[in-house]
Amino acid sequence: MARTAGERPLTCRDIMHEGVRCIGAHESLFQAAKLMRELNVGSLPICGDDNRLKGLVTDRDIVVECVATGRDPASVEAGALGGALHWIDADANAAEALETMEIHRIKRLPVIDVADGHRLIGMISESELAKNLTDEQIAEFAGRVYAAAAA
Repeated sequence: MARTAGERPLTCRDIMHEGVRCIGAHESLFQAAKLMRELNVGSLPICGDDNRLKGLVTDRDIVVECVATGRDPASVEAGALGGALHWIDADANAAEALETMEIHRIKRLPVIDVADGHRLIGMISESELAKNLTDEQIAEFAGRVYAAAAA
C-alpha cells in the first residue's frame, strides 16, 4: 500500500468500511434483498445464531442462484447461499487484504476483530481499495480479479 497511517503501514482496520450489517442465516433472501436496497449495498455478511460470520450473500447470488432457478426468495434462507468464506483480521496489513482478494478473486472482504471476540467490524470493498492504492496497484488488482471472470 502506498499510504500509511502515521509512521506505520495501513492496517485493514484503517481502510475498512465500518458499520456493516448482517443478515441472519435463517432470514430469507427476500429480507436480504430488502436490506441491500435499504443500505444501498450489493452484498451482506451472513451471521449465524451465535452472531459469528457464516458467509456472504450478494445481489447476484440472489438473482442467479435463487430467482433464475425458479425458487422463491421469500422461502430460501440466506445461509443457503453463503458460499466460500474469506475474511481478514482487522490488524492485518492492508496489503494482505489486497493479496487475499486477488488470490480468491473476490471484490468484498469481511474484516474480523480477532483480538476482540472474533467480531465482524467492517468490510473492505473495491472502493476502499481505490481510496488507498496507487494507480499501479489498482490496475494490477483489476487485472487479476476481473481477467479471470472474463475468461
